[in-house]
Order: sequence, then C-alpha cells, then structure tokens
Amino acid sequence: MDEKPKIIVDNRKARHDYHIIETVEAGIALKGTEVKSLRQGKVNIRDSFARIKDGEVFLHGMHISPYEQGNRFNHDPLRVRKLLLHKREIVKLLGKVQERGYTLVPLSLYWKKGKCKVNLALAKGKQLHDKRETIARKDAERRIQRAMRDENQR
Repeated sequence: MDEKPKIIVDNRKARHDYHIIETVEAGIALKGTEVKSLRQGKVNIRDSFARIKDGEVFLHGMHISPYEQGNRFNHDPLRVRKLLLHKREIVKLLGKVQERGYTLVPLSLYWKKGKCKVNLALAKGKQLHDKRETIARKDAERRIQRAMRDENQR
C-alpha cells in the first residue's frame, strides 16, 4: 500500500509563470533545524530555482525560517541547498537546461516516507499573452463548473 505524500508547500506561481515540460522528484540535503522548521510548514519556495554546477544540482532562493528553539544551531534561511538526484537524471536535465529558455523550478515540497522531497520541473517561461490566456481559460472553467453546480441544485 503506497502512502500519499504530505505536501508541505506548493508553488502555484510556477505553474502561472512557466510552461511545465516535465517533472522529476529529488531529495534535498537539509540540516537538523531546517527539518524542524519544515515540519512546522515555515518555508517559501515562490522565488526559488535550481542550477546545475559541477555535475550537482543546487536549489537557490528557498527560504526556510529559522527554528524558534534552535538557538546557535540555526541555519541561514536562504542558504543554497543541494538536491539529491541520480547522475543520469542530472545529465538528462543538464542537456535540456542548456537549450535556450529552459529552467529548473520547484513545484512543491512534500514528505514521502519520512524524507523531504522536492518536485522539480523543467520549465520554459511564459510570455505575457500566454499568462493572460491561462487566466482566461481558468476563469471559463470556473464559470462552467459554477453553472453545472447551479444546474444540479435545481
């Protein structure tokens, strides 16, 4: 029986700002007080992104608030964190990131079997008209759902 992952934080802005090409699950190297802050849900991945350097993937811009009871053992909230991926996955991502316009953005952070995982997406930035189109499509879907719900209540 496969247990459902418990989502810590979801990056909805990423789905608005980027076309998601593919996703990959990665582990994340954390320090002790970071894990405790994550368990409290004190994390922000809205402006974060990943970079590949020297055959390793690093997550930049993720803010994990310092743990309140951590005193001197606390970490730097914006430190660069290493993502744990297999070498073949890194090589595959590196080939695609070197193409023009592709980037790596985290979509969500979640617990899976007691380990913190990040859902990393290979994405391409949307133009302004693409964002407007997405908003219009979601608005139309919302109106349709509302009309269907009102029709079913009659």
